Amino acid sequence: MSELNLIFLGAPGSGKGTQAQRLMDDFDIAYIATGDMLREEVAQGTPLGTKAKLFMDKGDLVPDDVIIAMIAEKLSKTEAHDGFILDGFPRTIAQADALSQQLTALGKELSAVLLIEVSDDEVVRRISGRRVSATTGRVYHVDLDPPKHEGRCDVDGARLLQRDDDKPETVKKRLSVYHQQTAPLISYYGERDLLRRFDGTRSPTEVHDHVRATLATLRLEELL
Repeated sequence: MSELNLIFLGAPGSGKGTQAQRLMDDFDIAYIATGDMLREEVAQGTPLGTKAKLFMDKGDLVPDDVIIAMIAEKLSKTEAHDGFILDGFPRTIAQADALSQQLTALGKELSAVLLIEVSDDEVVRRISGRRVSATTGRVYHVDLDPPKHEGRCDVDGARLLQRDDDKPETVKKRLSVYHQQTAPLISYYGERDLLRRFDGTRSPTEVHDHVRATLATLRLEELL
């Protein structure tokens, strides 16, 4: 496994971003989060970013071909030569097929697809419990990281708010989209012997240790 090329799968709130960031630090490989990539391309005014902005300004989804082109450009750069982590892409079977074609064209192949498994009830609890300071932007959680004084920021006492995206009804809609569009990728990558499963209800450190051990095993198997 000369390169470590990974995809993180999992429902919103499963902890994919946290684990991806840890692996990026561990292995010094490129981390490509689709949302961040889009915002960066638009802010820089790149040709692809300008094209994407036309759709975003109308509230439309950015077409797959534009996203794939952005990712292909990222993967062809020097920082991705030793490997990459994709977070938030692919989201559909069609995107997975397109990604496979691009990787083949670049002479790359996936090392593993890492699925962080968390129940829907736990996802709703995690996301709907978030509260954000109206002034500092600091994020709290009513159960996992509560403020010292209920409903008030520890820094300046500002009122804590719940984002619209974090409300239970919105989270349930996001989960519905995930199950309809993205969950089929579990079977897709399982059939290709790329899927590795992890219990997302364990602590972030325990999940990280399990992921590291799994990747070490994959590298060992490559040498045998």
